[in-house]
Amino acid sequence: MEASPTIDSLITKDRMRVDVVVAFFVRVKPSVEGIATAAQTLGQRTLSPEDLRMLVEDKFVDALRATAAQMTMHELQDTRENFVQGVQNTVAEDLSKNGLELESVSLTNFNQTSKEHFNPNNAFDAEGLTKLTQETERRRRERNEVEQDVEVAVREKNRDALSLKLEIEQQEAFMTLEQEQQVKKQNAKIAAFEAERRREAEQTRILAERQIQETEIDREQAVRSRKVEAEREVRIKEIEQQQVTEIANQTKSIAIAAKSEQQSQAEARANLALAEAVSAQQNVETTRQTAEADRAKQVALIAAAQDAETKAVELTVRAKAEKEAAEMQAAAIVELAEATRKKGLAEAEAQRALNDAINVLSDEQTSLKFKLALLQALPAVIEKSVEPMKSIDGIKIIQVDGLNRGGTAGDASAGSVSGGNLAEQALSAALSYRTQAPLIDSLLNEIGVSGGSLAALTSPLTSTTHVAENVE
Repeated sequence: MEASPTIDSLITKDRMRVDVVVAFFVRVKPSVEGIATAAQTLGQRTLSPEDLRMLVEDKFVDALRATAAQMTMHELQDTRENFVQGVQNTVAEDLSKNGLELESVSLTNFNQTSKEHFNPNNAFDAEGLTKLTQETERRRRERNEVEQDVEVAVREKNRDALSLKLEIEQQEAFMTLEQEQQVKKQNAKIAAFEAERRREAEQTRILAERQIQETEIDREQAVRSRKVEAEREVRIKEIEQQQVTEIANQTKSIAIAAKSEQQSQAEARANLALAEAVSAQQNVETTRQTAEADRAKQVALIAAAQDAETKAVELTVRAKAEKEAAEMQAAAIVELAEATRKKGLAEAEAQRALNDAINVLSDEQTSLKFKLALLQALPAVIEKSVEPMKSIDGIKIIQVDGLNRGGTAGDASAGSVSGGNLAEQALSAALSYRTQAPLIDSLLNEIGVSGGSLAALTSPLTSTTHVAENVE
């Protein structure tokens, strides 16, 4: 027999309510006495499970309540086997009276009753509700503490992890910076080493160039010395040749003098006197030439010594010359600046004098100078004023006889084109396209010239030219 009733909640020892689902498996005792007792007490109900369930259900409920009242809710949960054993022990005696025995008990569901089923007006429920509230609040506080502790622990862990991460990044940055500094130091050492090598190479090159220059200077000095020695030897030979020639001439003169002495005693005396005079003169000449040869020799030796000294101090002289050249250049710049200043002062003084001279001129003279200047600029003014005429592609001349006949030609400045031949009329019409015509006509009127037509423009040129020549 199996029964799985859902009964009302049970009240435990600690006044808590629990909901349980229990399955009871009941059978008739397998003995003659048990069968007889069951038949005697139950009769036909043994053939109907529902009738049998109704008979034993109250006994089971009573056993459940009695056993639950002896245990707390936590004990029921933790020691279910004790709870089941207690129920079995409680109902075993009652079942045996009907020839039945409890085969087994199965606790299929166990849970606390929901809080809304507690009745605050019931003493048991009020006590249990208080404990339930205390327990749930305590557990909630503990859970909150655990959650907060967990959150704090997580945040502390995150903080520690972040701190460790930042520390690692800082160490990596320091390592990178240190490595970069080491690389920079190494590069600086390499650069210094290369600079030292370049300096040594440059010193070696300069020393080699200096040795080459010294060798070249020694070679040039040797060449100059040989040249001076050769020139000296040539000069000595020339002097010796001159001396031989002079001696020959003297010998010849002596021979001639001796022959002349044999011819005539009178002439001999005269020739002797003449020979003595010539001899004296030749001796003087010989002495002079010998002195000149000695002087040339001394001059050559002095020149050679001076040349050697010049080469020995060539670098010093060159540096001194460059310094003097720089000083001279600086002095020249200063003199040029001073000359420029004086020139500016002179030009300013000349302009002031010119302005003073112009200021003392009379009005007629000033007007005349203005007109002369305007006449000099007149060709350029006319050329610029007729620039728009270059844009005229062509001029068509249409002549109608009979118009304007007998009438006045009008003022030329008013733009009339009557009078003159066709070419003059066409040119006068084109002059109406001048730029800045009022301003130019006003300037031309200052010198008595009208720009309205070709005839008016050219009529006063001859007279004006004569006036300009007279003024000059």
